[in-house]
Amino acid sequence: MSWEEWFSRRRRPFAFWQEIEEMMREMEREMERMFERSMKELEEMVPKDLVREYKLPDGRVRREWGPFVYGYSLTIGPDGKPVIREFGNVRPSLTGGRIALKEEREPLVDVMSTDGELKVIVELPGINKEDIRVTATEKSVNIRAENPERKYSKSIDLPEEVDPASAKSTYKNGILEITFKKKGSKQEGFTIKVE
Repeated sequence: MSWEEWFSRRRRPFAFWQEIEEMMREMEREMERMFERSMKELEEMVPKDLVREYKLPDGRVRREWGPFVYGYSLTIGPDGKPVIREFGNVRPSLTGGRIALKEEREPLVDVMSTDGELKVIVELPGINKEDIRVTATEKSVNIRAENPERKYSKSIDLPEEVDPASAKSTYKNGILEITFKKKGSKQEGFTIKVE
């Protein structure tokens, strides 16, 4: 076997690995380009209040986005049918379009009915009692809560008519509870004081 034959046989495996390495480098470059395009699209979509920048001790700027929250709860309503309630500030698109993103979060809500009362329980973590505004009619409750870090907003359709003037509410450890007496009279909305 000549030196040229021996060398050409040994060279082929090296060429194979070099081609593999080049393919891997090209895939990495393409992934970086795709990531940069995705980040630009996301930046255009995110509300400005959900983007925060911090200067690090070494002088670099760090950008944080969020929070992005999405979830749902599943309960059984008074009629025995399932009730699905979404919460968060992200709404996935079922049509394959863009994700709907809001500055305000929809809090997790549960509505419980007993013989004479209707109780609405709302999770509002990170909010002080003074930041909560609640209004109600006989068929719905509207909740808004806002501080510099968080914003919540939710309109809740009640399964039964209530007397808004009978409402009592408490807020403790991030949980707002509003209790109504059931009643069928027609009245305008009332502002409910949070205790």
